[in-house]
Amino acid sequence: MTTKPKARKFRIRRNAPAPSVSAQSRQAVEDGFGDAPFPGSAMAASQTTGTTDIAEIRNEGLTGRQLRMARRIAQKRGLEPKSDFDAVRLLRAQGVDPFDRSNMLELVVAKEGSEAKPEEHAQPRTNLPQTVADPRSKLPSEAVSDDMLKLHELERIQRDIVHRRRRNILALVARLTAFIILPTLIGLYYFAFVATPSYATKSEFIVQQAESQAAAGGLLGGTALATSQDSIMVQDFLTSREALLRLDQEFGYRAHFSAPSIDAIQRIPADATNEALFKHYQNNVIVSFDTTEGVLRMEVSALSPEMSQTFSEALISYAEERVDKVTERKRSDQMQGAREGFDEAEAKMVAAQERVLELQQQLGVLDPASESTSLMNQISNFEVQLAEKRLQLQQLLDNAQPNRARVAGTEGDISRLETLVADLRSQLTNGNAREGSLAAISARLRMAEVDLETRTLMMQEALQTMEAARMEASRQVRFLSLGVAPIPPDEPTYPRVFENTLITFLVFGALYLLGSITAGILREQVSH
Repeated sequence: MTTKPKARKFRIRRNAPAPSVSAQSRQAVEDGFGDAPFPGSAMAASQTTGTTDIAEIRNEGLTGRQLRMARRIAQKRGLEPKSDFDAVRLLRAQGVDPFDRSNMLELVVAKEGSEAKPEEHAQPRTNLPQTVADPRSKLPSEAVSDDMLKLHELERIQRDIVHRRRRNILALVARLTAFIILPTLIGLYYFAFVATPSYATKSEFIVQQAESQAAAGGLLGGTALATSQDSIMVQDFLTSREALLRLDQEFGYRAHFSAPSIDAIQRIPADATNEALFKHYQNNVIVSFDTTEGVLRMEVSALSPEMSQTFSEALISYAEERVDKVTERKRSDQMQGAREGFDEAEAKMVAAQERVLELQQQLGVLDPASESTSLMNQISNFEVQLAEKRLQLQQLLDNAQPNRARVAGTEGDISRLETLVADLRSQLTNGNAREGSLAAISARLRMAEVDLETRTLMMQEALQTMEAARMEASRQVRFLSLGVAPIPPDEPTYPRVFENTLITFLVFGALYLLGSITAGILREQVSH
C-alpha cells in the first residue's frame, strides 16, 4: 500500500512588510529571473515611465512567462489585448504594473479559489523561453502583428486540409476508375460490339404416365409428385455428358460453335477437351424443373435460329427415349415372369389331362364311377336272384318227397349265381393282374382327375397374374407431353447489353468494396 506524498503548505501574508534587498533577490531567484533586476518592477518602471509604444516594450527583453502573466492580468481586469505586448501597454496605460508581485499573487490566489502550492526547493530556471529579437524589426517596415500570423497559420492549415481532401478524392476517383468504371466500360464494349449474338429456343414439357382410374384416385395420383423422380431423372439426363456426346455425334455441336467468326469467349477451340466442351454445353443448355407444377423448362442457345430449334427437338426426343427405356426393363421383367408362370401352369395342366386320357385308354375305363355303379347293380340283381333260388330250394326241400330233378336244377342255379356274384365282386376288389381291380383303377383315375383340376386352377391363376402384369406394365409407360413447342426466335436473345453491363458493374463494385473493407481492417490491426 502506497501513501500519497505530503506537500508542504505555505501561507501568504498580504500585509507583510516590504522585504529587504536580499529577500527580493532571493524571490527573484525563486521566480526564475536570476540575479538580474526584475524587469518591469518599480526600478524598471522609473526608467520607462510613460512608455506605451509596443516597439519599445518589445525591446525591453521581457520573457515569455512575464508576457503570459501580463496577458492574464489584463484579461482579469476586463481588457481585451490583441497580443501579449499590447496587454503590457494597456496595463501601463491604466497605471498598473503588470509585474508587481502583489498583482501576481492576486492572480494566483484568485485562480479557482485554490491554495497556492509553490514548488519546494525551487532552483533557478535558466531554460525558460527567452525573447529573441526579430531580425525583421531592423527593416524599415512595420512589425507583423500576432493576429496576422495566426490568420496566416489558419489559412495555411485550411489550404493543407483542402489539398489533402482534394488528393484523397483524386485517389478515390482513380481507384474507382481502375477497378470499377474501366472494367464496366470494357464489358459494355464487349457486349455491344464484340459478342456474337445467339438465339435461344424455349420449350416446356411434362413427364406423364398411363394410369388406370383406380390408380388415379390414390394419394399422389394425378399430382406432380407421382412423376417427380422421372422428371428429375430427365433433367439430369439433358444436362449430362451422354446427351452432349449424342448431340455432337448426330448434329455436330462442336463444329457449330467452332467457327472462326465467333468471338473468342463463345468459340470452342479446335483442340478443346471434353470437359471444356461440357462446360460450354452447360452454359448454352439450361433445364429447370418446377416442383409445384411438375413442368420441365428447357432453353437451348445456338448461333442460328434453325440450329437452336434442331438442338432443342433432338434433346426432347433423347429425353423421351430415355424415359421409355427406364420403365421398359421393369415392364419386360414383369411380363416375362407372368408369362413364364402361365406357360408352366398350362404345360402341367396339359400333362395331367394327357395322364387321365392315358389311364382311360390303358384301363379301358372311361368313368370308374359309372363302371363301379354298373357292377354293383349287376351284383345286386344276381344276389336277388340268388336269394329267390335259395327260397325256391328251401320250398322244394320242405316236401316229404321232393322232386330231385328240380332240386338239382335249383341247386345248380344257386351255385352258378354264387360264382357269378363272386366274380363280379372280385372285379371290384381284386381284378386281374395286369390292370388291377376296379377300385385301383378308380383311384388312379381319380388322382389323375384331381391333379388335372389342380393344374387347371393354377393355370387360371397364372392367366389372371399375367393379365394384371400386363395392366401394370401399360400403367407404367412414361411419355413426354409437350406443352410449349420449341419455336425459334427471329431476333437475337443474347447478349443483353444493359443487363449484362449492370451485372458487371455490381460484381466489380462488390469486389472493390470487399477489398477496401479488408484493407481497412488490416491497416487498423497493423496500426494498433
